Amino acid sequence: MIKVCLVDDQTLVRQGIRSLLELSDSIRVVAEAGDGTQAVETIPRVKPDVVLLDMRMPGMSGLDVLNALAGANRLPPTIILTTFDDDQLVLAGLKAGARGYLLKDVSLDQLVDAVKTVAGGGSLVAPVVTQRLLSGLERMHNDFVSLDRPDPLTERETEILRLMAGGYSNKEIANSLGVAEGTVKNHVSNVLSKLGVRDRTRAVLKAFELGIV
Repeated sequence: MIKVCLVDDQTLVRQGIRSLLELSDSIRVVAEAGDGTQAVETIPRVKPDVVLLDMRMPGMSGLDVLNALAGANRLPPTIILTTFDDDQLVLAGLKAGARGYLLKDVSLDQLVDAVKTVAGGGSLVAPVVTQRLLSGLERMHNDFVSLDRPDPLTERETEILRLMAGGYSNKEIANSLGVAEGTVKNHVSNVLSKLGVRDRTRAVLKAFELGIV
């Protein structure tokens, strides 16, 4: 059972998302938060497998929540939920540690698939990286903590990075390539090290920015 925490300042939105998720027999909503401050207090306590996080909230925003939890090393896999097609905000959320984003009008199947993907170690970066977002990356100040000139990736590391960009988990990558999951983990660690980033989402964004994938 995948444990989910919903964070949104609109009660009707939380109720709607909860109602959708309750139709899945593999997902359970274990907590809700109506604002950012409550989210920062609740999430470390209930330890959900996935957080569905609204970005635009009065007071402490979703981006503030991401930064606070990531700074304390207590950020679970998180999906940004938004009604706004706001490229810069999405990019900022991804760079802060979110695994991807969805618009609030997603279908039940899309929502459930997204939760399962992120809970399994995958990401939703690929659908987000549209031409506009790539243009946004070019305009946005590069605040990656990374090397100016990353070490070149091997052919296998580049192959794995492309699969990471597709949102595949280590297990799925291992099955696809016919290798042990531990081997994939080692390659992923090498990719992160060479790109000078600390997680998979930043690795994928950095790879798109550098034109590696």
